[in-house]
Parts: sequence; C-alpha cells; structure tokens
Amino acid sequence: MRGPPRTPRVIVIGAGAGGLASAIDLARSGIDVTLLERAGAPGGKISQTPVGGAHIDAGPTVFTMRWVFESLFADAGASLDTRLALHPVETLARHAWSQGETLDLFADIERSAEAIGRFAGAAEAAGYRAFCSRAQRVYQTLQDPFIRSQRPTALSLAAGSGLKGLASLLGVSPFATLWQALGANFKDPRLRQLFGRYATYSGSSPFAAPATLMLIAHVEQQGVWLVDGGMVRLAQALAALATEHDAVVRYGAEVAEIMVSRGVATGVRLSSGERLEADAVVCNADCAALTTGLLGAAAGAAVKADKSAERSLSAVTWAVSARISGFALARHNVFFGQDYAGEFAAIFQHRALPAQPTVYVCAQDRGEPDTLPRDMPERLLLLINAPAIGDRHVFTPSEIASCETATHALLKHCGLTIHSEAAQVTTPTDFAKRFPATGGALYGRAVHGAMAAFRRPASRSGIKRLYLAGGSVHPGPGVPMAVLSGRQAARCVLQDLTQQGQVLS
Repeated sequence: MRGPPRTPRVIVIGAGAGGLASAIDLARSGIDVTLLERAGAPGGKISQTPVGGAHIDAGPTVFTMRWVFESLFADAGASLDTRLALHPVETLARHAWSQGETLDLFADIERSAEAIGRFAGAAEAAGYRAFCSRAQRVYQTLQDPFIRSQRPTALSLAAGSGLKGLASLLGVSPFATLWQALGANFKDPRLRQLFGRYATYSGSSPFAAPATLMLIAHVEQQGVWLVDGGMVRLAQALAALATEHDAVVRYGAEVAEIMVSRGVATGVRLSSGERLEADAVVCNADCAALTTGLLGAAAGAAVKADKSAERSLSAVTWAVSARISGFALARHNVFFGQDYAGEFAAIFQHRALPAQPTVYVCAQDRGEPDTLPRDMPERLLLLINAPAIGDRHVFTPSEIASCETATHALLKHCGLTIHSEAAQVTTPTDFAKRFPATGGALYGRAVHGAMAAFRRPASRSGIKRLYLAGGSVHPGPGVPMAVLSGRQAARCVLQDLTQQGQVLS
C-alpha cells in the first residue's frame, strides 16, 4: 500500500523581488522551498551602498503599485502595513532645465495641471489633462489582458478584447512611439522630455519605445510611497515572510548549473560542487544567463534567443554623502539637458556615455514636509543612463571623470551645487559583475517596437519543471512587475505539480 505523496521540493534561484515572491507563494502552499542567493542579503537590484558611515539606496528608489504587495502579504496571512512603514508623497518629482525653469508634478492631477499651466501655458495644461486620461485608458486596457495574463500575445490580446475592446486597443496608439504620441498632447519640448522619461523606467528610449508606456503616468498617479529605512526594508520583509512559511533561504550560495535530465529540470549544482535535487526550479535571474549558457549548456534551451532584442539601459551612479547649496531638492529630482535625442543616440547607437546626460537625484533624507537641516550632510543617489556594455568595455577613470564633470555642470546650470564628502561610483562594468551575462543592463531587454513587450519570455520555459521570474520576463521590469512575475511562476509550478499528483489538495 502506497503512503501519501512526499512534499514536493522546489528550488528558487535568486532572492530578488521575483524570487522572493515565488518563495512566499510556494512555501505557504506547503511546498518544500529552498531559496538560493549568491549575495549576502536579499533584494537583488534592491540594495544599499555604505558611504561615509551612511547606507544609501543604490537600486530602485520608488515604491508604487501598492496593491501588488498588499495582495502578496495578505495571501500569506500577513499585513503589509504591519511589516513596513509607508508614507504617501504629494510631490512625485521636481524637474529642472535651468535655474529659472523648474516644475513639480504631484499625485493630484489638477495640482499638476495648474503647475504646468504656470510653467508652459494653459494649452499645455489642457494637454496634460488629456494625456492623463489617455494614460488611464492605456492602463485599464492592458491591466487584465496583458499585465495579469500568463502569456499574452498580440493575437490573444485582440481576440480576447471583442469589438469594443479592440477599439480601445487601437486607441492606445500601439504602433506609435512614446515620443510621437506625446506630440499629440504637448507642444513644449520640455514637457515631451519630462513624460518621455517614462520609457526609461523600462530601460528604453522614448524615441523607440511604444506609446503604451505612458501607462506609467497613471501608475504614479495611483500613489507613490516612501519606505522607512529605504527600499531594502521591503526586501527584508519579503525574506522574513518567506522564512515564516518555512522556506529555507541560503545566502552566499551561487548556482553554477541548472541540472537537466531528458528535457526536465531536476535541480541545481552550486559553485561549491554541492548538488540539490528538486521537483521544479524557479530561475529568478536575467534570461541572458540562460541563453548564454552561464547556468549550464542544457539550461540554454529554456529560452529562445532573440537576436533582434536589444539590451536595456544600464547606469552610472554616485552614492554620495554631501552638503548641497542653491537648489531646493525634493525627494525625487530630474535635471534635463538640451539634447535629449543625442543622449539616447549615444547610448543605443554609439554605445557611449552621453555627453549631455539626464540626471536623476534621489535625496533620501527628504520627505514631506522637508525638515532636513540645511547645514547637515545628506544621502544622495545620482544616476545617469548608460549603455549596457559592461561585459566588453571597462569604463576608465577618465571616462567616468568626464561624465561626472558633465553631470555636475548640468546640476550647476540648474542651480544645484553638491559639496561631496564621500562617494561611491558604480558603472555598467560593476553592474555586469553583479548581474552576469547582462552587460550591466538593469531592465532585461529594451522595449523597442510595438511587439517587443510580447517577446518577453513567460513563466513556463522551454524546459519542463523550469520556470522563470524577474524583470527580464513577462510582465516586465520594476519591483512590482517582478513580484507579479514571481507569483505567476509559483502558480505555474503549483498547477503543474497538482496535475501530476505531487501536491495534496
């Protein structure tokens, strides 16, 4: 007489947001989960850098799509509000082009419209209101059939929408670039720059990314929050939730190979030589690690290589402890140069650091209201977009110094002087070492062209029992999207194991 089936074992590779979400959902479902992370802490791209005795968020700095995390915690029997201290922000970002040209955007649409009206005139304010309505329609059109769908295609999106839905799909300008679509709402080139920047949230160029990325504007208007202690607290809370449900989390555990036998994933081999068998494997690594054979030749069959795909943006960042003068920083600040097209041409065509970069500054000690004493050093993260060539080009000190000079020249042009006391620079070469096979790309593949989003791999890979999660797979980059991908991977694992009689109902 056969006894009850044993508890299935699942290995999750990578304790980034997607891997953590997968581990939580699988562990709470009664699966024996081992989460392997080669770094010494959870988070993946969610990380902090020690500078001058302080810790500075050096990865994602914005918390959005709160419902994604509320659902994850609630399904695991926990409350997001009891695990993290979150504070909504009113000012989404402060933007500057020169000392006399600054514009704040707010979570409140009318407040932003009034600010735009003062900045660029009534016609541009009306264009902004129309843009917000358009962004909302894009989000509502794509939320269920694309963002929440397991493996959407252009055909399935159209077929499942009906005649009314098809009209909505065509209404979101799927074949126009974001830059082209913005021209219908904004005549002021500064505003096209500002809203074109949403393409960079997926590591893409606004001159090549589809207009559908304007949905990010609606995501921000649904709410942006500050996390007490920084975004790293989110990763820590997710890891704690996984362990509460008996997931085993191992740090310093680098996976050298995903073991495959007869087309089925059977476990992993660590760089130490240790072998761990499993009934399924969830790989929360950039898909390039699979296609390049970094996780074993057999695992390369998991994802079909797309030679037409282009790496997304990388970055040069400076984590700085500094005193500032001249410019009143908000929490999130963006400083624009005058040659926006030239910036992306340098990155994507010439594979070079831009001569006139857009500069993002996250002032991590500033909240609402801003009570930071002006004579105190504060924690800043400065970021510029860069080409993802860190695996074939070592950025020299002179290149970085030239880039830093251009960065501070733009900031000074806008009225901001940074008196640095300590700094830590990170280049695409450094990101390439942290995230192998990417060249330092931080968002998987760039979303260039109308069909690019449909070419992202789905949760189920080309190898049985091997599943994919993270920002390089559907539905895309960003912490909340990675969480959604991780949850989708966990659902696929549970569905497949249940069909094979390995999960007790």
